[in-house]
Amino acid sequence: MERRTLLRSAAVATTGALLPEDAAIARASAEDAAVTRASGPSSLRRVHMVLFDGVEELDFAAPLEVLDIASKFGAPIETTLVTCDGPRTVVAGCGTRIEVRAPWEPAGADVIIVPGGDVRDHTRPGVAMEIRRGVIPAALRATRRPRLVMASVCTGALLLGAAGLVRGRPCTTHRMSRDRLAEQGGRIIDARVVDDDDLVTSAGVTSGLELALWLVQRGHGMDISLDVERVLEYERRGAVYRAAHR
Repeated sequence: MERRTLLRSAAVATTGALLPEDAAIARASAEDAAVTRASGPSSLRRVHMVLFDGVEELDFAAPLEVLDIASKFGAPIETTLVTCDGPRTVVAGCGTRIEVRAPWEPAGADVIIVPGGDVRDHTRPGVAMEIRRGVIPAALRATRRPRLVMASVCTGALLLGAAGLVRGRPCTTHRMSRDRLAEQGGRIIDARVVDDDDLVTSAGVTSGLELALWLVQRGHGMDISLDVERVLEYERRGAVYRAAHR
């Protein structure tokens, strides 16, 4: 049986011989369906993605593509590229120039995604420079409010950490930066995606696909997330770690 068919079936009845990661996805899908029925409309509608000079292209392009495809399957998702400095041209890590036209209006977001970048040299554009500059961490810290989901891809978690948003909470980042995230107070979990309710972090680079697919599944159900996988010709790797909340 095709994996996606199996997962769809398991989302309704969580039985069957699934691989551990598939079983975890299936169990989570069944739980999410129950939560959605109980809590009403999804909060994954208005997604703002924070760009900065030196941002890794794949870190933001992968979730951007996932969310756009999900919207074409009927998920009411609107993704907006923003910078904490307002409209301007961003030069990404490989030299791609992105025109960011939207203002910084975090009050209009349900989810804010922070991608990563270079953490080794604070004199070059990237995460290390942005931590030293302090604008993004200050903006993220000031933005925090109930029901707003903060998410990160790869070393973007270090910007959340610099804002004081990971202290004492389960989280992850690129495996080469986990020690730094722990120094910022994060409780490191070895998983591709770590979901702690209003804080959702993902590991290195390609895990941005898993992050966005998980957000789609969490907000709009497994069927759409699996349809997006099919279009991308991609299958999720590993399991999502979900923190227990009472």
